[in-house]
Amino acid sequence: MGFREKMRDNPATNSLYCRLRDMKHDYYHRKNTSTKYNFTNRSTGKNKCCIILAGYKSFVWDTVFPRIKKFIPEDIDVCVVSSGLYSEELDKICSENDWSYLSTNRNNVSVAQNVAIDLMKDAEFFYKLDEDIFVTDGYFQSLMDTYNNVKRNGEYDIGFVAPLIPINGYGHLRLLKRLGLTDIYAEKFERPIYASYSTRQIECNPDVAEFFWGEGGFFPHIDELAKQLKNDEFSYSACPVRFSIGAILFTRETWSKMGMFPVTHGSGMGLDESEFCAFCIKESQAIIVAENAVVGHLSFGNQNAAMKEYYSKHHERFEIAE
Repeated sequence: MGFREKMRDNPATNSLYCRLRDMKHDYYHRKNTSTKYNFTNRSTGKNKCCIILAGYKSFVWDTVFPRIKKFIPEDIDVCVVSSGLYSEELDKICSENDWSYLSTNRNNVSVAQNVAIDLMKDAEFFYKLDEDIFVTDGYFQSLMDTYNNVKRNGEYDIGFVAPLIPINGYGHLRLLKRLGLTDIYAEKFERPIYASYSTRQIECNPDVAEFFWGEGGFFPHIDELAKQLKNDEFSYSACPVRFSIGAILFTRETWSKMGMFPVTHGSGMGLDESEFCAFCIKESQAIIVAENAVVGHLSFGNQNAAMKEYYSKHHERFEIAE
């Protein structure tokens, strides 16, 4: 038995142990939520909340937000979060849709998410979306159904649940196999493997991003693919590698066990992802992928400039397919 356990279990020192524990908790809570902010609260007290990190890719908002509005169920509150800025346009979008809007003075995505979760006190389940994610019909329900199924009948404890994502180190190969496109992809780009790092073509080559948005006619429109997967037999997989967390579902309990999203100096971009994935491995909390759901991801960082131009020229590939 270690020193901490001895303090906890000894009646003479238990009260001191509890005070020190609470002081530590309060310190990290202040550290991980340390910023001034403006918050317009339109929450209706639902136990599910969708947090959308937005403020830096306004050119996609004309399709991203209509998709969320169309496909999000009524039992989910929405909070748009801007890290390090205030956007009058986002404020207006939130007002028109009865969504909450949080803008933080400090530009740190971990702090911004921590503050949002802390403020949305009634929610126990959190969907987190990046602003360059294009949700599809059934996305929200499929993630929740997968969570409940794995929790009830599965072989894993759950860290977070994610959909299939074409521009993603894990999801691209799952979908290539599903659609019989593995050989074509290998011939055009590289042999696909389950991997997520900056030198892989899936992350660094704009031509790959265009391929997954339909260039060349190989990969279907994201809404057509969503319809196909939604009608398939229920399935999920456990991702064994780092997973990009642009579209995930997790619980407040998991966030608390993780000690919130860890905060360092700077913007913290990518730290929330690496630490969440590391937490899942360390604590045997599986990264579960709902294989009946798919969302679009515009691009990774090295693809962004080219894909911004591609988006403007091929807007129809990102719009909702009726």
